[in-house]
Amino acid sequence: MMDFLMSEDGLETVYAWAVPLHATVILAEMIYSHVSEAKLYSGKDLATNIYLALMNFGLDLIMKAFAMGVMFFFYHHRIFSWDLSIWYLLACFVITDFAYYVLHYVDHRSRAFWAVHITHHSSEFFNLTTGFRSPVLQPLYRYLYFSPLAFLGFNPWHIMVAYAIGQVYGTWVHTQTVKSMGFLEHILVTPSHHRVHHACNVKYLDKNMGMCLIIWDKIFGTFEKEDPNVPVKYGIYPKMPDNRPDTVLFYEWRKIWKDLKQPGLKFTDRINYIFNSPGWRHDGTGKTVRQYQKEYFARQAKRKEQQNNIKEQKTA
Repeated sequence: MMDFLMSEDGLETVYAWAVPLHATVILAEMIYSHVSEAKLYSGKDLATNIYLALMNFGLDLIMKAFAMGVMFFFYHHRIFSWDLSIWYLLACFVITDFAYYVLHYVDHRSRAFWAVHITHHSSEFFNLTTGFRSPVLQPLYRYLYFSPLAFLGFNPWHIMVAYAIGQVYGTWVHTQTVKSMGFLEHILVTPSHHRVHHACNVKYLDKNMGMCLIIWDKIFGTFEKEDPNVPVKYGIYPKMPDNRPDTVLFYEWRKIWKDLKQPGLKFTDRINYIFNSPGWRHDGTGKTVRQYQKEYFARQAKRKEQQNNIKEQKTA
């Protein structure tokens, strides 16, 4: 049974179970949204989510043979061999989750990859179908992050099953209906954590990158807890002019192209416009997320200091 699950057939089994589960949970959230008048859904937004998901799925199918071929190349030249056991499968899941964290981190910190990933963040709604608002072009390079795992001796089919299970869980955290998961908030990526991730508030930008485990964010300094004093604003800033699929797909690519066409740029400037952090500009007029956050937290610290001074003056 274990060997069957962790095979190509196992990958199909995971998705076969996931489809009716997703449909049931999404329907329940839609009913809740309608009954409570929470307005969690929009017809146009839902259509865009489905359209992007289908495009991503189609490209994933086209890339599957090549991607698995690359991963099996590394697997055939692996430096370790492991016996199939519960500990091996647990290690495979954990290290696959870490590989996704690295992939996700790069997607946010390098502009070309952000241009791919921005589609997932472009919605101003946050519901379970937002999890299907896929970075359409990601299958072109995603396997490169998992190939080192194959080189370490993890079977590519096992890696992809672990990734598929993570994707299923990662879809469920796209919800506003679950406020807290108790002690699991310290272990897993929860809806609260992922609401932070999808926020365009300066405080929350580029935080909580994990798929299933929140430990990577806590280890590498990208964790941010949802603050009741800072309500989440969803989407990107500045927001896209419309929600048409072509706008969502090519929004950042068009901006990159416009920057590259500037006269008198050095070769290194052009490379930086493609691969440096979003917001970088050759003339120093732009600001990256780190710069925005540095200024934000400096203002917050100054404001807190002023408030403390006022309190001291009142009690003196």
